[in-house]
Amino acid sequence: MIELRHLRYFVAVAEELNFRRAGERIHIDQSPLSRAVRDIEEELGVPLFVRLPRALQLTPAGHKLLTECRKLLIRLERVKRTVRHTHALYQAPLFIGVADGIAQPRLSECLNRWRLVAPEVPLEIAEMRARELANALRSEEVDVGFSFGVPDDEAIAQTPAWRYRVMALVPREHELAKHSAILLSELLAFPLLSCNEERLPGLLAQMRAIVRKYTEQVTPAGAASTLSGYVTRIAAGVGVGLADAGHTWAVQRDDVLALPLAEEEHVTTFVLHKHQRFGIAEPLQRFLVHVSTLS
Repeated sequence: MIELRHLRYFVAVAEELNFRRAGERIHIDQSPLSRAVRDIEEELGVPLFVRLPRALQLTPAGHKLLTECRKLLIRLERVKRTVRHTHALYQAPLFIGVADGIAQPRLSECLNRWRLVAPEVPLEIAEMRARELANALRSEEVDVGFSFGVPDDEAIAQTPAWRYRVMALVPREHELAKHSAILLSELLAFPLLSCNEERLPGLLAQMRAIVRKYTEQVTPAGAASTLSGYVTRIAAGVGVGLADAGHTWAVQRDDVLALPLAEEEHVTTFVLHKHQRFGIAEPLQRFLVHVSTLS
């Protein structure tokens, strides 16, 4: 029976008209090449080469077979490309859950770069609260998530994806607004606006841990559920605030200033996925590796 490899070997010999050169070209010994050519000749019942003392020549049957083999191999490559393209079109998407209203540039960069490096695996994105994300991961409604952190759960892996430096948010007319950098101890002397624990548990936990390093007691100025509500309250003079540098890009208002802290503190964004007993699927593994390159 003639196999595809026989035809590939024949084409190499027919184009080189030399067993040694053909073997070097396709990285195979001369013996399998000679045997493959003999097998084809025996199967077809015709000679394909005239074997001269120092050269090979194709017979008319050999010329015809070479032409048909080239057509066949080109057709095979087209079939392979078509099948791969079809597979890519119908590849199941990765379902991404984004919690905590995250709108950081690195998240956008992460998702945009994935479209370039893995266009065959589309992404479907859903926004939700942190606790909703945890439930969706456990029930496998989403494959992976981004959050400032969810309550500890042995079913869910939380890995740092990237960090942004913490900035101070103050009203434009605030007495600290004239500083190029603000000491946290000075900022915390003013009423501090917090975030809603139900909606942003991870962010609140990280901010509380930072604040505790610098003071035992703060004057609370209430809690906001969204970034827009947070900034609006600061602009209205309710209090001062803290935000990661990734989100201060979204603060495009004349009545609020985002200023660097004198101390270097950071907020971490986590990538989350469900622990799988028998290992995680290959597309998700690729995506997690992709995220790790951005940290």
